[in-house]
Amino acid sequence: MTDERGDLGDNADLAALIRTIPDYPKPGIQFRDITTLLLDAQGFGRCIDRMAAQVADLKPDLIAGIEARGFIFGAALAHKLGCGLLLVRKKNKLPGAVLGINYALEYGQDRIEMHADACTPGARVLVVDDLIATGGTALATVQLLAQAGAEVLGAAFVIDLPDLGGADRLRARGLRVDALLGFAGD
Repeated sequence: MTDERGDLGDNADLAALIRTIPDYPKPGIQFRDITTLLLDAQGFGRCIDRMAAQVADLKPDLIAGIEARGFIFGAALAHKLGCGLLLVRKKNKLPGAVLGINYALEYGQDRIEMHADACTPGARVLVVDDLIATGGTALATVQLLAQAGAEVLGAAFVIDLPDLGGADRLRARGLRVDALLGFAGD
């Protein structure tokens, strides 16, 4: 099924639970707010079940949840798939030894980190976040995991904003990308 919101597939029920906030955080942005999905216990459960069905064939050892909303979906998905959860955090949020990578933003740089011992070489890892837009943080996460010796299987998201090109950037790196919903025009 496709409508003005984009490619909804069989997930129109989930799309109906996602609130759109116009002009946030700045004019012209259509912010896709997943907190309304999280408030609906059955909807959130269906979301995790469907994400798990999309990626179960990958058989990951770890889910790499990206701060912050990726922690929510990553934790539930890790539980559903019976694997561990690796946290990818903003700089200076983790105690102990960390691996980190700087990456470019539209204006400046940012940094993500993970515990140095969170991922053994050869671990099969799936990157998870709530939404893929330009893909900068997801690409940095893939690079960070590769630096640790992980086999990055792909990335899974609740929402893809295809017009911003992030999913295509991940695919250009040879990665599989799964998303339940696509919202065109954002």
